Amino acid sequence: MERHPRTMHTPPPPASFSLDGDLLGRAARRRRARSARVASWDHTGRNEDAFVVMPGETAVLADLEGPGALTHLWFVQGCRIVLGPGLFDARQAGTAMVEFNNALGYNWEVNDPDYYRTVVLRMYWDDQEHPAVEAPLGDFFGVGNSLPASFQSLPFTVSVKEDSERRYGGPAAFNCFLPMPFNRRARVEVENQGEHPYMQYFYIDYELFAEELPQDTLYFHAQWRRSDPCPGWGPDLQVNSLETQVPNLDGRDNYVILETEGAGNYIGCVHTVNHFTATWWGEGDDMIWIDEDFAEDGSTTWPPSLHGTGGEDYFSHGWGMQKINYPFQGTIVHEEDVPGLQVHYRFHLADPVRFNERIKVTMEHGHANHLADDWSTTAYWYQTLPGPRLALPPVERRLPRRAEGPSMADLPVVDRSALDPLRREMYERRDARMAGFTAQREEWFRRRAAESRERAARNAELAAEVRRKFLRSVGGR
Repeated sequence: MERHPRTMHTPPPPASFSLDGDLLGRAARRRRARSARVASWDHTGRNEDAFVVMPGETAVLADLEGPGALTHLWFVQGCRIVLGPGLFDARQAGTAMVEFNNALGYNWEVNDPDYYRTVVLRMYWDDQEHPAVEAPLGDFFGVGNSLPASFQSLPFTVSVKEDSERRYGGPAAFNCFLPMPFNRRARVEVENQGEHPYMQYFYIDYELFAEELPQDTLYFHAQWRRSDPCPGWGPDLQVNSLETQVPNLDGRDNYVILETEGAGNYIGCVHTVNHFTATWWGEGDDMIWIDEDFAEDGSTTWPPSLHGTGGEDYFSHGWGMQKINYPFQGTIVHEEDVPGLQVHYRFHLADPVRFNERIKVTMEHGHANHLADDWSTTAYWYQTLPGPRLALPPVERRLPRRAEGPSMADLPVVDRSALDPLRREMYERRDARMAGFTAQREEWFRRRAAESRERAARNAELAAEVRRKFLRSVGGR
C-alpha cells in the first residue's frame, strides 16, 4: 500500500469573541481574550472597600475601552437612616452600616425602605449618547417593590440574610451573568436620586478581545416601566366572572413590557404586581407583535405573532403561581408570603424572541384589561445600536407601595414644655448627641465619597493599562 507523507496543518488563531456552544463547553475553548475586573476595592490596602455615593451624585463604576464584554456583575449595597445617636465616633467607623441590634442602645438606625428604587443603574455602549440600560438598581436585579428575596435563575441570583428576607430595603447580594459586549467603550454608573448616602460594593468582571466584535453582535439593553395603576375598565369586577367576558381583539390597552425598533432578541422580564382586590391578578394574555405584524403607519395588525392564554401561562406556571426558582422561570416573592404582592420572572435564553425591524411585548392586566393594579417590569433584550431612548419616571412615581405596620409616625407628639426639668434635660442631651453624631457621620461620608471618586478615576487608569498590555502581548494596537 502506498504511503503518503502526513501533512501538518497549522490551526487558525482562536477567535476573540463568540457565544457559540454550550455554557459549560465555552470554558474548554481557547480565545484570544483576556479577563480583568473593575471593583470597589480599597487601593490603599485598607478595608474600606465600598464606594460611597452621596445624594444627587453619579458614580462611575466602570469606564472601559473595547473591544470586550462584561461577563459578571456582583453588587452588594446598603443605605441606612439614623434615628438616634450612636455610642461611638462615626468618623472611625469601618463601614456605614452598624449591625448591632437597635435594642442594645449602641446605635439606632434602619434600612432606607426606598433606595432600591431611588438609586438608578445605567450602562452605555460605544459612546452612545443615551443609556442602553436604565432601571432602578433593585429592579434590574429582580428586587421588585424594594422587597429583596433570595432566588436563583440562570442569568440572575439574589441572596438575602434570613433576618432581611422580604424586608423593605434589606441588604442583599446581587449577581448578573448575562454577557454584555461592547466594541469601543463600556460605561457603568449609578445615580443616587435618594435623600441619604448609600454605599456600593461591586465586582464588574469582563473580557478584552484582540479583534473587533463580529458584525452580527447585538448589544444588551434593559428598561424599567411602571403603570400605577393600570387603566382598567372594571377594577371592581371579580376576576373570571361573567361580567369580565368581553373580547379584546386589538391589544391597544395592554400593559407594554417592551417596544423598540431595530434588530435583536427579547430575552425576558421580571414582573412585579401589587394586586388590590384579593382575588387573582392574572388571566391577562401575553401578546407580542413582531416585524410584519405592524402596518405602515406603525399600528399593530391582528393577530400578533405570539398570543398567549394567561399571565401565569406566559411565566411558565399553571393554575396560579408556584413557589419555584427554575433557570428560566420562577417566583421571587409569592403573594401567599406577602399578601397582594407577586414578583416573578421569565427568561427567553433558550427560546429568544427574535425580531428584525420592530417588536412590541405586551400583556393584558386582567382579561381584556379590566384590572387596575400597580404593575412594573424590567425588560431585557439584545439589539443593534442605536437603541430606543429610555426614560425613567421621576422618583416620586417610582417609590414602592409599602404595607405599613406600626411605626414612629404613629407616636404622639411630645410636649417638652410639659415635662419636668430632668426629662427636658434628657431630650436636650439627646439633641446635642444627635447633632454631634450627625456631623461626624456626614464628615465620614464626605471623606469616603471623595475617595470613591478618586478610586473610580484610578480604576479607569488601571483598566486602560491592562488593555495596553494585552494588546501588546497579542501583537495588536
